[in-house]
Amino acid sequence: MKLKLHHINLATDNVGQMTRFYRDVLGLDEETDGLPVLEKTKGYAGDVAFVTDGAVQTHIAEKDMLAGFRTGQIVNPVATGHIAYRTDDLDAFKTHLKAQNVPYSDWDSAAVAGWRQIFFYDPDGNVVEVHEVAE
Repeated sequence: MKLKLHHINLATDNVGQMTRFYRDVLGLDEETDGLPVLEKTKGYAGDVAFVTDGAVQTHIAEKDMLAGFRTGQIVNPVATGHIAYRTDDLDAFKTHLKAQNVPYSDWDSAAVAGWRQIFFYDPDGNVVEVHEVAE
């Protein structure tokens, strides 16, 4: 089980303004490869833009304070944003979290088609995602 930084998610009330900032001020490019297919009928239907530095994606997501309630999950990854890692073995990572006594919300594929996702908090309350691309 290995982890690799995949994306940073920023939650915002103005996706267009934030996208322009990250493209115009930071010079990031629009991401067109490997984009997630959002499951807009399963709990989160917000707008999302994707930019990249060529290695790591930034997902600029419309803030949604109620997505966790709609999906029945405690951790809401689009209330304040999150950092995301991709793993090659999500089940092994979930076993690791349980051994470390770290509770997590298992969103499975409720937000992104073809991805299995879990979300949890670090000690300061930052949201961390770990996902695996489903076979």
